[in-house]
Amino acid sequence: MYASWIGAALAVLLLACPASASHTPSESLAENICPVGPLPATDSTLAVAVGEAMPDFDLPAVGGGHVRLADFLGKKNLVLSFIPAAWTPVCSGQWPGYNIAKEVFEANDAALVGVSADNIPTLYAWTRQMGGLWFPVASDFWPHGALARKLGILRGDGTIERALFVVDKKGVIRFIDVHDINTRPDMGELVKAMEAVHAAP
Repeated sequence: MYASWIGAALAVLLLACPASASHTPSESLAENICPVGPLPATDSTLAVAVGEAMPDFDLPAVGGGHVRLADFLGKKNLVLSFIPAAWTPVCSGQWPGYNIAKEVFEANDAALVGVSADNIPTLYAWTRQMGGLWFPVASDFWPHGALARKLGILRGDGTIERALFVVDKKGVIRFIDVHDINTRPDMGELVKAMEAVHAAP
């Protein structure tokens, strides 16, 4: 059932961006998705709040190098998209979905960074099978979930909540959505948050 679901989701993505050959998912992606049953919607206690400073971070990124909070301060608003695990159904639809919304992030002077507690080799293989992503993907693998722990979004099983954080150019958290892990966040709510931050003086 999950393979057919993700297959259908990928087909929609392909129809939505037929000219984006570099973001074409592998035909074998659906076969490699691990079925996951319903999980508790959340399993953590948030440790930060809107209006507080974003904890500093320095995470290794797929493709080499690091992604740091300092890279964006004073330059770009920042959207951090945390996902529970690579090779799972909802996550494998969420991040490729952002490939067709790149212009929305650009219009709001926002950078997007994906974060998972998976290690770099796992994220490398998974993102390649998804056809690539336009935004950097960082690993919070070791020390395991260190950034997620600072934010209070590390679940009891070692995965990270499905969560979105919008951080302004001063490094202040302006939006938090710790989402039901079983469903994709509403893009409309994220867009409203980005627009509000972009419009703020």
